[in-house]
Amino acid sequence: MLNQTLLQVRERLKKDVEQLKLKNPNFRPGLVVLQVGDRDDSNLYISMKLKAAAEIGINAMHLRLPATATEEEILHSITEVNKNSSVHGLIVQLPLDSVHEIDTEKVTNSVAPEKDVDGLTSINAGKLSRGDLGNCLIPCTPNGCMELIKQTGVSVAGKRAVVIGRSKIVGAPMHDLLLWNHATVTTCHSKTVDLAAEVGRADILVVGIGKAEMVKGEWIKKGAVVIDCGINHVIDETKSSGKRVVGDVHFQSAKEQAGFITPVPGGVGPMTVAMLMANTVLSAKRFLESHQAGKWNISYTRLNLRKPVPSDIVISRSCAAKSIDSLAREVGLFSDEVELYGKTKAKVQLTIIKRLQSLPDGKYVVVTGITPTPLGEGKSTTTIGLAQAMGAHMKLNVFACVRQPSQGPTFGIKGGAAGGGYSQVIPMEEFNLHLTGDIHAITAANNLVAAAVDARIFHEATQSDKALYNRLVPLSGGERTFSPIQINRLKKLGIQKTEPSALTEEEINRFARLDIDPSSVTWQRVLDTNDRFLRKITIGQSPTEKGYTREAQFDITVASEIMAVLALTSSLEDMRQRLAKMVVATSRRGDPITTEDLGVSGALTVLMKDAIKPNLMQTLEGTPVFVHAGPFANIAHGNSSILADKIALKLVGPEGFVVTEAGFGADIGMEKFFNIKCRYSGLRPHVVVLVATIRALKMHGGGPTVTAGMPLPKEYVEENFNLLEKGCNNMRKQIENAKHFGVPVVVAVNAFKTDTEAELDLVCTLAKSAGAFDAVRCSHWAEGGAGAVALGEAVQKASSAPSNFKFLYDLDVRIRIIAQKIYGADDIELLPEAQHKVALYTKQGFANLPVCMAKTHLSLSHEAEKKGVPKGFILPIRDIRASVGAGFLFPLVGTMPTIPGLPTRPCFYDIDLDPETEQVNGLF
Repeated sequence: MLNQTLLQVRERLKKDVEQLKLKNPNFRPGLVVLQVGDRDDSNLYISMKLKAAAEIGINAMHLRLPATATEEEILHSITEVNKNSSVHGLIVQLPLDSVHEIDTEKVTNSVAPEKDVDGLTSINAGKLSRGDLGNCLIPCTPNGCMELIKQTGVSVAGKRAVVIGRSKIVGAPMHDLLLWNHATVTTCHSKTVDLAAEVGRADILVVGIGKAEMVKGEWIKKGAVVIDCGINHVIDETKSSGKRVVGDVHFQSAKEQAGFITPVPGGVGPMTVAMLMANTVLSAKRFLESHQAGKWNISYTRLNLRKPVPSDIVISRSCAAKSIDSLAREVGLFSDEVELYGKTKAKVQLTIIKRLQSLPDGKYVVVTGITPTPLGEGKSTTTIGLAQAMGAHMKLNVFACVRQPSQGPTFGIKGGAAGGGYSQVIPMEEFNLHLTGDIHAITAANNLVAAAVDARIFHEATQSDKALYNRLVPLSGGERTFSPIQINRLKKLGIQKTEPSALTEEEINRFARLDIDPSSVTWQRVLDTNDRFLRKITIGQSPTEKGYTREAQFDITVASEIMAVLALTSSLEDMRQRLAKMVVATSRRGDPITTEDLGVSGALTVLMKDAIKPNLMQTLEGTPVFVHAGPFANIAHGNSSILADKIALKLVGPEGFVVTEAGFGADIGMEKFFNIKCRYSGLRPHVVVLVATIRALKMHGGGPTVTAGMPLPKEYVEENFNLLEKGCNNMRKQIENAKHFGVPVVVAVNAFKTDTEAELDLVCTLAKSAGAFDAVRCSHWAEGGAGAVALGEAVQKASSAPSNFKFLYDLDVRIRIIAQKIYGADDIELLPEAQHKVALYTKQGFANLPVCMAKTHLSLSHEAEKKGVPKGFILPIRDIRASVGAGFLFPLVGTMPTIPGLPTRPCFYDIDLDPETEQVNGLF
């Protein structure tokens, strides 16, 4: 019967594991057995456990620490296993065979209760003693004993049970387990009077006293169930070892009395191992149940709305943010998938992608706007307000995914980009300043490339081939060895050699000399500060540079191609490849020079290894936000990262929503979102939200210019249907632009207190007549998520509407289609430099990359002052540049600074730190 019972338990557990894998193909129960020292008996027990785990389908690992391990080292190892989400059971093999004094109780209690498959922690023992059997892990030996008793067919309820022994491992938990299975239980021990009489009354007898054959057969009640947990060695000269194993019960005499008795060995021991496996599977099941993707147990933060609406920083500080580790747990992130950066921000490990890859995505929403005006449309505020509405008020799983802002505008004229009013990412000062250092990492990586370019030109100009080669492949320990990145260059050159001394003089020349044309260098240095005086500089003026000078410039960091690479990458490996492909210059032979040729691409990956992880923050109402990447929306594509979107889409589940924002107007950021970001990500959006305001539409209708610091002209604060209706042509065109991609459009009219009901109704009516799925007014700036519930409901309905997403162009025809269909141009004109670049990039093999149009965001045309919907213009293409690593060409329409300047009165006049509270003041 024992063998049959064991077989049944194992088969049941195998089926359980198979069911878990069917539900989640990437999931396997995980078990770690931690051993200190190298005792032979421990090794034997561990091998039995690992074998049993493998048979069932549990992923088991033996973690062996040396006998010299200290208590601190043992506790550290246990803590690491506790944090590992792929491990569901942890066994600390006793005894701890260390040369140091170890507190065994402290060690066993350091195991996370939910992973304590031995059931030895005080928390599990306490729950068992209180009868909380469904919320604890029961010690394996007592659990095995109960399984054996059940298999006899004897009902425990109402029976008289006697337990001999009161150890924490067997006796005490056995008593509790029998008690809560409704037996009448007596525990006997060394001080018990007339033990034989107590045993004689037992219907069920469990013995774990550690004394060989102490319980005699004549003590036992006829027909009783006897479970012998003892393992003792007695002298037996007939055995080759000189001893044999016996239990605590005299088996030969007891089997004549008992209705059932477990043998020793071969009885309770194998069942104990089986129960270890059962506890591991149970722990894995509980883990999956409590971490089901898309099933959030999230709490929301209630807003305390004030009127008039205070400043953004006052609102941000008035809200008590949840601890970021709590939010991470609420949305289904495991503790080992989250790296905390203080209490309000964290990075998310990319390992989560593999864990969630088989799960369905949620609904994908992109927020864009009409052509921007100096009056602002509130895309960021709408993005956050919509997320708050769908989460805190509609109780849907929702993630906002937004760009990280540059510090340049924060200290310049624009201010922060965390949203505004009662629709913000918090804390806004953390969001707008250093965050987790991603932009600083990009600055360092970018400038390392710039330094490498100029250093290589300098060294090639001042050294012979032999001297250059000897320095590139230096002697180390008397030998020269190529680095892996140099092997890559040799392969690129078609040189199939790996021994430095084997290269011919011609091969040495080709390998060592990149022969960069200094006038062709396209890679600029960057800084995350607005500084107009770095737009054109001269480098190399020190005497040590031996007369090598050239004109150069600084860009702002978010204009770096590395930022675009970060936003468009799909994995660490993909980022490494993209960084390696970045073209920094052209050789005098006309060949593209890449960072891989410079030998710097591996170092760039090292600098970017943390920046690739999305940053987790929250809104004022406690909904989650990914803040990741922040590429320019003119010379780059102006969208947050693909990685953040992909992770968020898995976390929200199939009924949830991910709301992301595209920079500038629909003709710029949205077009690039679809044609570049979606092309590389493979993601398909469900809804476009187009943001408009009454006063911005009036400006497009011919309203007067506005001056910073001066009151708005009356046209913008009084009802004016003439200007408004004319300006709605811009909204109509942007709706048309969105519909080119086959995605439903919902217009969000971001309301201001000066807007009239009639004006708001007119815009909504005209939007619907232009083909919008719906158009709703919003007041999320003043009311938080509650002010965007109507928008959320419209988006939810639109996400279920028929859609036919398609790209605007095939890769062989791009610039003209964008100019004509999106901007409304009659045609394009390629100026001489652009024509030259077409020929160059065709020769270099880059001609079929997507295009990222670099033009003013203030007009549909190339002339910023032309508002509304300009007609009858030819779009001039001044130049075309390549971001090969990011994966696009960017045609330049007109001229534009790539590093902003500071105004007469920058924002930094108002920014300061309170030395007592350490609060940042003056941000907006």
